[in-house]
Formats: sequence, C-alpha cells, structure tokens
Amino acid sequence: MNYWLVKSEPDVYSFDQLISDGSTRWDGVRNYQARNNLRGMKKGDICLYYHSNIGLSVVGIARVKKEHYPDPTAEKGDWSAVDLEPVKPFKRSVPLSEIKANPALSELLLVRNGRLSVMPVTSAEFSTLLTMGETDL
Repeated sequence: MNYWLVKSEPDVYSFDQLISDGSTRWDGVRNYQARNNLRGMKKGDICLYYHSNIGLSVVGIARVKKEHYPDPTAEKGDWSAVDLEPVKPFKRSVPLSEIKANPALSELLLVRNGRLSVMPVTSAEFSTLLTMGETDL
C-alpha cells in the first residue's frame, strides 16, 4: 500500500462533501507530475486530504476506490482520473504552519513543492501527520 496527499479547495470540494457523496471522481488535474502520481495510485492506497487556499490543513483520510482511467473532463491531451472514497476525518486538522514547523516533515513534498496537487507521502510522514491529527487508521 502507498500513501498520497491530494489537495482540494474546500469551497470547490471539501472533505465533508466527499463524506456526504460517499465517493468522487478525482479529475481535472492538469499538471504532468500530478497526473503521473494519479497513475501511480493503486486500489486501496490511502490519501491524506488537504484543504488548499482556504484552511490550509490536512483534514481527513480517503482511499483509492478505482485506479486511473482517462479523465472524461479533458477536452484534449492525455489526462487521468481516479475514484476516491472517504475513510475518516482527522480528529484535529493539521495546519500547514505546523507541518512546516515539524522537522520530521521537512522533506514532505507539500513543504517542498506546495503547488503540486497530488503527491506521494512516505509511511513515516503519514504516521507523523496521523499523530499530529490525533487520528488512527
């Protein structure tokens, strides 16, 4: 199993909306590195759900329900989507400021490449973020 972090603007699609919907198609990614990360996701992989622009916090855990397939929203180009389902919200949201202040997360891609919308997370980083969020899996 691999770990990932996916970013969404909460006013566009929040973690609460994912919980309400039960699952969603993760589409609209138009960055090659993020697309390649989507293509690396396997069914059952775990994703940290990060609210970007508003909130700037890791707020929950999702799981890959369906591996990559052609993004139906793409008008041209070779883009992919995956399906995600909610696992659970974090008991405590973990703000970006705390993530950046934690030396154990200094290599986290969210810190090093903040514009990337889909990124891998190491198991150690995942465990650290779970602890910070007072959440278990």
